[in-house]
Order: sequence, then structure tokens, then C-alpha cells
Amino acid sequence: MATEQEITSADERRQLLTPPPTPTDSAPFSVFTPPQKRWILFLAGFASFFSPLSSFIFYPAIVPIASDLGVTVGLVNLAITTYMIVSGIVPAILGSAADKIGRRPVYILALSIYFVANIGLATQNSYPALLVLRMVQSAGSSGTISLGYGIISDIATPSERGSYVGIFVLGPNVAPPLGPVIGGVIAAKLGWRWIFWFLVIFGGVCLLTILLALPETSRTIVGNGSIPATGVNQTLSSLFLSKTRKEGNSSAEGTTPKARLASFPNPLASFKLLLQQDLLVLLLCNGIFYAACACVQTSLSSLFVQVYGYKELQAGLIYIPFGKFLDFEYTRIARAHGYDPDEARKKLMDGFPIELARLRSAFYVVVLTAVATTGYGWAVQKQVHVAIPLAIQAVIGFTASAAFVAFGTLITDLNPGRSSTAAASSNIVRASLAAAGTAALQPIIDAVGAGWCFTIFGFIFATCGPLIIYQIKIGPKWRKLRGSK
Repeated sequence: MATEQEITSADERRQLLTPPPTPTDSAPFSVFTPPQKRWILFLAGFASFFSPLSSFIFYPAIVPIASDLGVTVGLVNLAITTYMIVSGIVPAILGSAADKIGRRPVYILALSIYFVANIGLATQNSYPALLVLRMVQSAGSSGTISLGYGIISDIATPSERGSYVGIFVLGPNVAPPLGPVIGGVIAAKLGWRWIFWFLVIFGGVCLLTILLALPETSRTIVGNGSIPATGVNQTLSSLFLSKTRKEGNSSAEGTTPKARLASFPNPLASFKLLLQQDLLVLLLCNGIFYAACACVQTSLSSLFVQVYGYKELQAGLIYIPFGKFLDFEYTRIARAHGYDPDEARKKLMDGFPIELARLRSAFYVVVLTAVATTGYGWAVQKQVHVAIPLAIQAVIGFTASAAFVAFGTLITDLNPGRSSTAAASSNIVRASLAAAGTAALQPIIDAVGAGWCFTIFGFIFATCGPLIIYQIKIGPKWRKLRGSK
């Protein structure tokens, strides 16, 4: 007979691939109305804005902070490295907790930590305090992105997730270009401390809004939204929202959430996902894109000051259309492979080629991003008109964001029961690669010039092309093997 430990291990493996009970005709996937879903998605995107914002808003203040605290710029730059290290670790803990105890409690905890850390940063007067509080700030903000992917998995069917991810990534993707502008203006007009007071105010508004108006969406706690939340999972708005929800659709999902509450959050769950073959390729491609884009964005301040004599930021980008295109691909491929589109919209069906639906168009995005990145480096090195590298930056921003939508949506699809945990796994890989890439950026530029430096990054982008083809071909086999263990 199987031991209790073997049974527990088998249950954990099944939970990885098995979503909460699928809705029947009388029980929709989610009882949240479209306006409610849009509101929830807005709050998730709003919260996810703070992790990259807190990183990029810091850059214009490096020199005045170093001067005021009496330390070198190199030491202040260390606060950037430690920020990125923490942002790669903490989401693994928060993501697992959110999949077990719900989204709301983890959001409240994370943003409360972030709020207190910013107050400390605004009032501290020593370098050790700066270093420690920057890590605490990162701990509070970095988990919000993985929490957002968890919410998307809770409320969006597979056919909707492309659009939802496309909207959601507006938050983390607009922060890098906006952060330096906001930080520069505040540092110049009010002083660097007001950068952190700005984050206190802005983060406090987000925390208060979530406390008052973000309903619990975790299917572990509320099923498809029809099971009333209690305690910290309950919000004041739930009293009003419950009046508009449909009754009688909790029978299919009522027992499972209660049974799963007993399990304790496992911070190592995100690291275990790194060992899954079908996920590792996705996480690696997503990390490569994130790291290379971070290097392109980081190069702005140094290269544009050196080459053109001033700093510009890439134009605002549009992220939503590619998400809509992913939804169209999902339905089209369902028809092409003999699946009922209406049934396929509700759930990820056995044998459905989800890798093809999500990644086929991403292959062309990879090629375009690789070419644009290489062109960006040589445009700067040859000192062409400033409009050209800025236009190329806009292209890179759009294509890379499209790739993030595709990768993020598929990672969520493959982990319906642990979407926040899976997003945290993605964060581990991308934060590690980004830290290494940004550390190597300036030495490479100094050694071979901007042209060859970004040719190297373009080649790194291009390696994702064969990996995507490999994932499309082999991914279904790996997924089936993982589900049969």
C-alpha cells in the first residue's frame, strides 16, 4: 500500500496541473460581472505598477543621495542590485501563500510592508538604513505582479486570458519609462526624499483602495466567486457585489476550497516548478526577454548623455492589441483542431494544443525584437538622428511586451491551480537574468561599443526562436507526462 507521504506527494503533483472544478452549465467559470472583472483587473494592474516604478524612479536620485549620505555612487548603486535580488526571492513566498490563503491577505500584507518601507526611506539619514529599507521596499512591492497573474487565472477563462494579460501588463510596463521622468522632476523640484514621500502617498492610495474594494477572487477561497468570503478575505464591497451575483452555483466548487485551506504555503513550490521541462523553456524565454529589455532601457541614461548630450525616454506603448490577437488565435486553433470553440473557451481541454495557440505568433515577435535590438545599438554607435533610436526603442517595447503577454498567458494556462506560484517562478528567473545582464552591460559597451553590445543582446533574443519551436513541438508531450505522474 502507498504510504501517507507518497499519497501527499501525488496529490501535490496533481494539484499542479489540475484546476479547480470546472463549471457546469448552471455554474459559470466566474460569477463576477464584466464591470467587476474590469475593476479587479484595474486594481491588480495598479498594484503591479509599484515594483518597477520603485526601481526606475530611484535612478535620477542616485547622485544626490550619495552626496547627502556621504557615500560613493557605487555604494548607492548597490541598493539597486539588492533590490533586484530581493525581487527575485520574495514572490516565491508570496505567490505560494496567495494560492493557499487567498489574494487579498497577501496584497494587504505586501502593500503594508511597502508603505512602511517608503516612510522609512523618506526619513532615514544613513547608508545602512537606505540599503536595508530598499530591500524591505522590494519585498513589499515585488510580489504584486505574481498576485496579478493569479487573479487573471481566477476570473478569466482560457480564451479571455490573452486580453486580460495584455491589459494587466500595462501596469508593470509603463513604469520603466515613467519612473525616471517622475523621479527626475521630483528630485529637481522638491529633493530626493520627496520621491519616497510620493511613493508613500501613491502606495497608500492603492493599499486603501484594495482594503475597501478588492474582492477575494482565489478559487481556493471563493470558488467561482459564489462562496462568500470571510475574515480578512472579505471586503466592504462584497456586501454590495453579492446582491448582483447569481445564486445556486456553489455546489460544484463548495467542498474543494474548504478542503484546501488546511494546507500551509510552501515557499519552495516556485523553485520546484523550475524543474518542470515544459515550464523551464517558457521561464527561460521570458527571462531572456526581460533581461535584454532591462539592458536596453538601462542604456538610455548613459548612452544618450554620452552620444546625444541629453536623456530621452521611449514613447508610450500599446500593449492591449496583442492580447486580443491571442484570444483570436485560441478560438481559431480550437476550430482547426476539431474542438468546439464554445467548450474550449470555458476550459483548457485535454489534448488542446495550447502551446501552438499562445506561441505561434510569438515566434515572429522574437525575430522582430532581435533585429530591432541589433539596429538600436548600431544606430546609437553611428550617432544617427536621435529620432531613429527612440523609434526603435518604441518597436522593442511593443514587441517585447507582446512576447511577455504570450509567455505570461501560457504560464498561467499551464498552472491553473498555482498561477501565482508559477508567476513567482518566472520572477525568479527574470530577476536573476536581469541582475546579471545589467551588471554586464556597461563593461560590454566599454569593451566592444554599443553596436556589438546590442548585437550580442539581439542574438540572445534570437535564441528564443528555436526554443519556442521546440516548446510547440515537445510541450504537449511534456505536459501530458507531467499530468500522468
